Amino acid sequence: MNKEKLKIVVIGCGRFSQFFVPLFKAHPVVEKVYVCDLKKDREEEFANRFGVDRCESFEYALASKEINAVAIFTQRFKHGQMVIDALKAGKHVYSAVPCAVSVDEIIEIEKLVRETRLTYSMGETGFYRAPAIYCREQFKKGTFGKFVYAEAQYNHDIRNMENSFKSSGGDDWKRFAGVPPFFYPTHSTSMILSAMPGVYAKKVSAVGFAGSPRTDIYGTDGQNNYDNPFACESMLMQLSNGGVARVSENRCIGWMSPETYITQFFGSEGGYEFSVAHHHQAVWDPERPGKVIMKDVSDQLQPASIYNMMKTDYNKAIQNIADSGGFDETSPIQPYDRIPKEFEGIPNKHNGTHHFLIDDFCRAYETGKLSPTNIWAVARYNLPGLIAHQSALNGGIVMDVPDLGDPPADWEVLDYRTMK
Repeated sequence: MNKEKLKIVVIGCGRFSQFFVPLFKAHPVVEKVYVCDLKKDREEEFANRFGVDRCESFEYALASKEINAVAIFTQRFKHGQMVIDALKAGKHVYSAVPCAVSVDEIIEIEKLVRETRLTYSMGETGFYRAPAIYCREQFKKGTFGKFVYAEAQYNHDIRNMENSFKSSGGDDWKRFAGVPPFFYPTHSTSMILSAMPGVYAKKVSAVGFAGSPRTDIYGTDGQNNYDNPFACESMLMQLSNGGVARVSENRCIGWMSPETYITQFFGSEGGYEFSVAHHHQAVWDPERPGKVIMKDVSDQLQPASIYNMMKTDYNKAIQNIADSGGFDETSPIQPYDRIPKEFEGIPNKHNGTHHFLIDDFCRAYETGKLSPTNIWAVARYNLPGLIAHQSALNGGIVMDVPDLGDPPADWEVLDYRTMK
């Protein structure tokens, strides 16, 4: 148990991190919160709005003996090296997604975490989305039998992302916006893989869509920093348990939300399907050979307000979801009773997941145990995408995916339902 409380610097005062500063500040394991940004006007605005102190620079935070943790909310291509630098400086790390955009960085992070035993937790919202929890619990019960096939996708068109890229990239935002979709795969991969702990991708084959009308962003003539032609990428993963999964990351598509990500999860004895806002489960009917028992489980996965609206005005319900890009409430299946009372009344974004992610990091630090989204778990979410992009660039060839293994046997992972 760590008796010293967290004194943490939120690095990056952008559109996303604003939802997390109040959570860090309210958590009972946190004593002090600072904010830091290269743009000092944004840093000052955050400090004033949230009533926290400012930190001179990332480098100052790493050198400080007072500060013992950092939360990385910078541009995604910076995460890997900043996490490495922080771990080398002896700091505990909370990182926004993705873990890193290179295989070597992920390998280095795993090595440092294993050697230092510092807390590392990646804020993967997919782990706590209701469909992931539902599939995880039903698979554990044996409802689905032997895993066969799943599909997941993250549909987030560039038209809905421009402001975010402009906020961080300035006049050069298009060069950053052209990031390969599979450099950001974890929302999709995490939902499938977290439902089957210990399972990982062994091989991938991927293809990309290079026909986006946004030729000012995607292409190989210097439009972006990655020489990336693909606005959308899809891969097939061969999993370690013999099953197959299809994952797509789409940035040029006429579909913003709803965004549950998992649309199919099938086993030999049952399965789950999602369509727009309805969630269904099927299992073989023992009384009628060759037939299944189909039931709507939406009441378990949708917040009550949405589920009730679906019954009276379905079109209004799904339009509200689409306009908001998700919901802020908690779904019945999410284990909200484990969340500290200090979080009550603080907005809980991304389909009710933010509260869980910050509590995970803080409880992992406090107990010395591993967060559910520890480096061994998130490496398995991140690495398939990085390899899949290489496959897509090479015409879809089948490629091996490196695996960093399971956590050390003597390092317990917190139970996501109880935090024990």
